[in-house]
Amino acid sequence: MASFQYRAIDGDGKSLTGLVEADSARAARSQLRERGLFPLEIAASGSRQSGLGSAKKLRESELVLLTRQWAALLSSGLTVEQALSALGDQAEREAVRQVLAGVRSEILAGYTLRAALDRHATSFPTIYRASVAAGEKSGELATVMMELADYLERRDDLRRKTLQALIYPAIVAVVALAVVIGLLTYVVPQVVSVFQSSKQALPLITRTLIACSNFLRSWGWLLGLAIAAAVAGWRYSLRDETLRRKWDAWLLGLPLIGRHLRALDSTRFASTLAILVGSGVPLLSALDAGRQVVVRLPLRDAIAQAADRVREGTGLARALGSTRRFPPLLVHMISSGEATGQLDAMLERAARLQQGELETRTAVLTSLLEPVLLLAMGGMVLLIVLGVMQPIIEINTLLK
Repeated sequence: MASFQYRAIDGDGKSLTGLVEADSARAARSQLRERGLFPLEIAASGSRQSGLGSAKKLRESELVLLTRQWAALLSSGLTVEQALSALGDQAEREAVRQVLAGVRSEILAGYTLRAALDRHATSFPTIYRASVAAGEKSGELATVMMELADYLERRDDLRRKTLQALIYPAIVAVVALAVVIGLLTYVVPQVVSVFQSSKQALPLITRTLIACSNFLRSWGWLLGLAIAAAVAGWRYSLRDETLRRKWDAWLLGLPLIGRHLRALDSTRFASTLAILVGSGVPLLSALDAGRQVVVRLPLRDAIAQAADRVREGTGLARALGSTRRFPPLLVHMISSGEATGQLDAMLERAARLQQGELETRTAVLTSLLEPVLLLAMGGMVLLIVLGVMQPIIEINTLLK
């Protein structure tokens, strides 16, 4: 019995979509008619032809919860097909049910779990599929899934903490920009119009303020469009690997940001290697998967170079150390793991240490960024106030 995605209308003419299990598409249509529905389209779940949810993607939080529940069901003795059926029944979002039904249909059709997940690569990242393949091969799929759930939770926790730390500075920056624009486009024109009609020679700061106000009122919309177009053009140009490689190299060379980005990618890389090596994946295959989770291209190139040296017989720590791209802590921990035969444990420890360092550095950077933004906002407001008040002070001086 397989799962079929359908699109149908009920007796009131309302369009409905969902999943139905049947032996064939014809049997699925019969089931829908028995339920009082008129089928418009039927396709095997996961089919690339129907367009009924084939491009669905799981959210990060959904993937974490799904993996944890999946591991628990497998540990309780359920088969993969039974676990997928139970997960699909309790899924809250339609997209999740469709993805799980698609994977289940692939398994019922004779595919391995890894092959079924490959057909839904947008929902399951590379490390996920590689770990599942290792678990299937070793017969320890439940254990591997539990380790994978821990890894996904740590990754999601780091992403969430980083976003939370940046929310307040982002709000301050947006409010400051809105206040300055409001002052320049609404308050300043009304105040300085009095000075302009008096034919008084205005101070330089006031004339500059009036020029900025006139420009924003006349061409502010065009400036906004130009900035948006420049950002979009820059993001599009970064699709070129040569330009993106130079951009990433420049970012990595910055004093504070570069160290933070290098530590972030190193944490992803170490976590990926830890779970794959611990699952029994060959080192070269684990390095290839680890390279794909790294964002910065110079670091990807360094991993590829290290993989070539490992293929020639060089140790992993020595190969990574020769690139001079990764933190010394990670290289030393890998060297210790190779010497003691506990590479996966040392990689996981290195990943945890680097994650803690990242969280601390993020907190420090955001704590420094907040007063800088407040000072910048205060400075801009001060300049506006001076530009408005200086002519008033000069008029009072003349009157005396």
